[in-house]
Amino acid sequence: MKYLVVGLGNVGGKYENTRHNIGFKVADALAERSATSFSQERYGEITSIKHRGRTIILMKPNTFMNLSGKAVNYWLQKEKIPFDKLIVVTDDLALPFGKQRLRLKGSDGGHNGLKNINVTMGRQDYARLRVGIGNEFNKGGQIDYVLGEWNAEELLQLDARIKVAVDTCLSFTSIGGPQTMTNFNNK
Repeated sequence: MKYLVVGLGNVGGKYENTRHNIGFKVADALAERSATSFSQERYGEITSIKHRGRTIILMKPNTFMNLSGKAVNYWLQKEKIPFDKLIVVTDDLALPFGKQRLRLKGSDGGHNGLKNINVTMGRQDYARLRVGIGNEFNKGGQIDYVLGEWNAEELLQLDARIKVAVDTCLSFTSIGGPQTMTNFNNK
């Protein structure tokens, strides 16, 4: 059984440690836990890991956040992965820093990466793990906040939060979405 875990983010050193790249951080941590590394492939960096008898394809799209759908569509088709075996990891302004929420379907919630995936795929019934980055910015400061680097207080907690997100992704691939939501949402 195959799964596709997509960590959303923007490529390049300029964005590496920004809040918007939390999906890349989770994908990196998943690869690191399995002692594997990414290679540059079509539409992104790709690696695969094994977990409890399942093959998990990890992807970090290189299409930039707002064009993520092209990469997701390509790798689902290339690897012949059913839509219900897809989980997309992304940042979420509506959740406080450190909280996370797994949903098995839903709207894009104003997130341009999810919006592009929805439009490209023509559907919204896929799992998405939203990792809270908070919304501690002044009016008109959303873009600078999202594309800003983690503050010192957030950095102290970031590794622990990423570990929970990694555990959530692995749980999704082994026990399924409903039980994973019960076990991990809002942790």
